[in-house]
Amino acid sequence: MRNAISLPNGFVLTTDNSAGIGEKMEDVVSTPDEIVSYFAARVALLEQWAASSTPLSIVVHNFSGDQSWAKYVAGIKKLFNEIGIECPEITGSSETNMETLQSAIAVTMLGERVEENNKEVRWYVYGKPSVGEEVIRDSDKIANLKKIREALNRGLVHQVWPVGSTGIKGECERLGLDGNLVDWDIEKSAGPATTVLLGIDILKEKEAKLHFGNYFEAIS
Repeated sequence: MRNAISLPNGFVLTTDNSAGIGEKMEDVVSTPDEIVSYFAARVALLEQWAASSTPLSIVVHNFSGDQSWAKYVAGIKKLFNEIGIECPEITGSSETNMETLQSAIAVTMLGERVEENNKEVRWYVYGKPSVGEEVIRDSDKIANLKKIREALNRGLVHQVWPVGSTGIKGECERLGLDGNLVDWDIEKSAGPATTVLLGIDILKEKEAKLHFGNYFEAIS
């Protein structure tokens, strides 16, 4: 498990936030609010999967003003629609007393842990590390959550480990892996979990390679 909090009765809490990215004039990166919430939810969802948990509800902390709320909700629903999972109920609050100069949002998910699978796996890296505008420009190179979900359902993947700002190298070290990959920048930040480490069933590696296709490499 990574950045998740285990609560009593098998519940799991995960979260991700973003600031200075959005539609306000003073934002460092100009991006539609819908995309910002989409990727924040993406990280929180991957953290749920890493903890062998399924999200039950979502809380949005919106510091960008009322005008951003509907867009943030739309981005989260878009994520769940793309991967074919019913979106959990969304609640939260918006900062309306003070006008902020930059956008800010946090997406928190409450999930319930399912039975963990302890089968022997081989670790693979899926999706090229991308940050900033690369996330949108090179969207075909980042880890596809729908493919990951399908692989989980088919028993190809037994463990999920999202990569963030520490890069592939940092996350591999946390798992006790070497992490050497030819032609991959293993120290580059993966931004909003554009790269994911996957524990693949050793008996289904060929099937997994066909399923994931490009940007899917075994970790030495």
